Amino acid sequence: MSIWEYANPVKFIRTTDRVLPWISVLAFASLAIGLIWGFFFTPDDFRQGSTVKIIYLHVPSALMAINAWLMMLVASLIWIVRRHHVSALAARAAAPVGAAMTIIGLATGAIWGQPMWGTWWAWDPRLTSFLILFLFYLGYMALWEAIEDDDTAADLTSILCLVGSVFALLSRYAVNFWNQGLHQGASVMRAGAIAGDTEERVSNVFFLPLMVCILGFVLLFIALVFLRTQTEIRARRTRALIARERQT
Repeated sequence: MSIWEYANPVKFIRTTDRVLPWISVLAFASLAIGLIWGFFFTPDDFRQGSTVKIIYLHVPSALMAINAWLMMLVASLIWIVRRHHVSALAARAAAPVGAAMTIIGLATGAIWGQPMWGTWWAWDPRLTSFLILFLFYLGYMALWEAIEDDDTAADLTSILCLVGSVFALLSRYAVNFWNQGLHQGASVMRAGAIAGDTEERVSNVFFLPLMVCILGFVLLFIALVFLRTQTEIRARRTRALIARERQT
């Protein structure tokens, strides 16, 4: 069985109809367990106090905001190379979800940063590239809505997605390129050390519930993209039927 079989809209809808309930339940369970565990059963950090617990929303949402765009990039490349409509519609379906994740990341980052940095916003390289990524999300969605022909819209938004991927990668690796930024370096994957130590590692007491929250956000993203892709496929069919009726 080839993965390209799922480029068939009918097969895609049938398959996702079967797995969507299970993914949704697992997403809800993971988010409930991770957030309750993190917010109510982990201690305050000795330096950041209870503010540190916003990590359970900020890190997963920021991670998914970046990876959502990268998923759109892959889907856009598939459209450019193989002209599979499901891939283009999947990229379109993922954009509002990624934009929502970006908003959550920006908002929670401001709330987390204010007591730590003394300001709600700083033109830090990572924060700035993340904000630009959000603007690309808005531009991507606006371009889809502005063009009536779906294939032309898919072509142009795929090109936009390629350009925006630069800022998606910058928002992930900016702290490695510019050491003078306020944003700390990568710390999530360094488990086992004491929270707040000189290497900014995450203690297991925070790391484990954070992994559950990240799992929940990933599953939530998949569920929403499946559901929205189904909606896009049905909407495309409806538009095609209306166009045929008008011609006859």
